[in-house]
Amino acid sequence: MRTDFPVVGVVGGGQLARMMQPAAINLGVTLRVLAAGPQESAAQVIPDAVVGDEKNVADLLAFAEGCDVVTFDHEHVHPDHLQALEEAGHIIRPGRQALLHAQDKGVMRERMTALGVANPRHHIVATPDQAAAFAEQLPPEGSGDRSVVLKTTRGGYDGKGVWLSDATDIASEPFAAGVPVLVEEPVDFRRELAAVAVRSPHGQAVAYPVVESVQIEGICLEVIALAPGLAEDVAVQAQRLALQVAAEIGVVGVLVVELFETTDGDLVVNELAMRPHNSAHWSIDGAVTSQFENHLRAVLDLPLGDPSAQAPYTVMVNALGGDLDGVYGTYKHLLARDPALKVHWYGKAVRPGRKIGHVNLTGADVADLRERGWHAADYIAGVIDE
Repeated sequence: MRTDFPVVGVVGGGQLARMMQPAAINLGVTLRVLAAGPQESAAQVIPDAVVGDEKNVADLLAFAEGCDVVTFDHEHVHPDHLQALEEAGHIIRPGRQALLHAQDKGVMRERMTALGVANPRHHIVATPDQAAAFAEQLPPEGSGDRSVVLKTTRGGYDGKGVWLSDATDIASEPFAAGVPVLVEEPVDFRRELAAVAVRSPHGQAVAYPVVESVQIEGICLEVIALAPGLAEDVAVQAQRLALQVAAEIGVVGVLVVELFETTDGDLVVNELAMRPHNSAHWSIDGAVTSQFENHLRAVLDLPLGDPSAQAPYTVMVNALGGDLDGVYGTYKHLLARDPALKVHWYGKAVRPGRKIGHVNLTGADVADLRERGWHAADYIAGVIDE
């Protein structure tokens, strides 16, 4: 039965949409999800799951009917389809123009440069020869060699669509994707950080504590909130940067600015995301208001919640699939060993290397939290069997 509480449509049936559901229940909001099939992560827990294809504009338009606002759990809906939704009178958040900065790395780099935000040196190229010519303009590395980072401007995620290439033998794979290629100077960084902001349509905005993220082969495996040892002025700089970018490009909802902290102590923008994000999953158990609740509040133009941390540290470790059968059976070991552990399953079939959940731990001893979090993740992956 329809009430006066709004319906939020979420395009995409992955774990991000799934994790919006508890927040929606607490807010009294109804979620409707467009999923590729009934076994997708979000479709398992959201009763109003519509099976459809986001690449089909008719499916998108039919799904949006009856939704008060439409948002996303990924950035891959084609801009033309987003325009069709807007022209049909549907409210989509973030809007089409804002979302383009997360969909197209070339557009993002151009806009960040115009805003005076620190970027790696970069250029859009169409051929390996053009990439090699760009590399020739870069100063040689300590060994005298040169390397470049190649990225397809569209479609990449979790390390896909990114190559580190020798400048004298440019990788050909990026140019087979049929989209422009972004070539960048490698950044000499000591660690990766993420600054998460949330902005509402009327301009209210909040910033979460800055976190450190640990990436291996392009996949985020661990997040530490707050980033250990981060100078307060650098943390404030990162938060202000996220708030500035959100305002300048008109983001509504969660914005994540992924950053390199260089060996010189500077901040350089790596990428943007405009949706709830892996780097803020810690907030479910570690913040006063989770990123999922604040994303829903933002897209509905409700007052935003307090993003403050509730403990000195929260450590999140992603659980990747391995050789373990029967995932549910791991609860007996994990929860008995560590009653403070918070385990979040995504309802996905287990495959080696696939994100099937994450664990959160909060407390004051970051080394202890990391050891416990990695034990749980390794047990889930079948790396240890004790």
